[in-house]
Amino acid sequence: MSLVLGDKWRGRVSERTAATVRETAAHLGYRPNLAARNLRLGRTRTALLVVPALTNEFFARVYTGAATVAARHGFGVVLYPSPAGIGPARDPFASARAALDGVIASSMAAEALKAFAGTDLPLVMLDSDPADPGAAAHVNLDIADGMRQVTGHLLGLGHRRFLHLASAVSSWTFDVRGAALADALRDASVTVVRAPLDVQGAREVTEHALTRPGPRPTAIVCDDDILAAGACKAARRLGLRVPEDLSVTGFDDLALATALEPELTTVALPAERIGERGMDALLAVLDGRAPETDDLPVTLARRASSGPAPST
Repeated sequence: MSLVLGDKWRGRVSERTAATVRETAAHLGYRPNLAARNLRLGRTRTALLVVPALTNEFFARVYTGAATVAARHGFGVVLYPSPAGIGPARDPFASARAALDGVIASSMAAEALKAFAGTDLPLVMLDSDPADPGAAAHVNLDIADGMRQVTGHLLGLGHRRFLHLASAVSSWTFDVRGAALADALRDASVTVVRAPLDVQGAREVTEHALTRPGPRPTAIVCDDDILAAGACKAARRLGLRVPEDLSVTGFDDLALATALEPELTTVALPAERIGERGMDALLAVLDGRAPETDDLPVTLARRASSGPAPST
């Protein structure tokens, strides 16, 4: 029976016998003991997904993608959001490391991974520096191209004075966004200010930047949709119209992007696909196969928050 139900019968028993065993098992309601099988194979069929926080819709969608692929292969996904959202976390894994087959982690929660230093658990990093030797595989988005799409769109609308509302969080993905923006706008006027990843903090930073002496920017390029929401609130408090007086763009394409009025022009990131690819990569590593290495493409969602540059 074990040969047939474990799908190892071919060449060892006949097709007719295998069919009879399957029918008998179904009639009796037989279910294999997965715990015993996993113990025998030396696998728990469990992956850990480490993300900054589930309060951010993006990472909830990453989890959905990873769990969908995992379920198709008989794996489970345990989710660990870093308590503070980002940065260092307490070590919750001391008794759990032996119950894991591997780890998938966002680069924004990299500090939490110190708990796995020195272990042999395979690690798949999401949205992280591909040159980092500490991971068995990397799953990345074409973040730089996303920023090029945003800046090309705004330059095409005649904008030449920009405010880059950058994330204050230290992360590879935000560094890539900043570098791509600086390169694309090297012939334009760009002011860079950093803001915390919350609407209130972004609003306050934007208000201060827009009321500085000198020519006002005509477009704000934000590292994240949450920052863009704060920028839109700042514009409204200052009596500026979006996009007539000031264009605003985001990054991620969260549900928030279409809840804003006007709806937000932003870079759409395939969050569920990132989770799917991350789980695929971990399964490949566990099976001794080479994971896919090409970056996932991103697209610009053009909406009403961006428009022609206002006349001087």
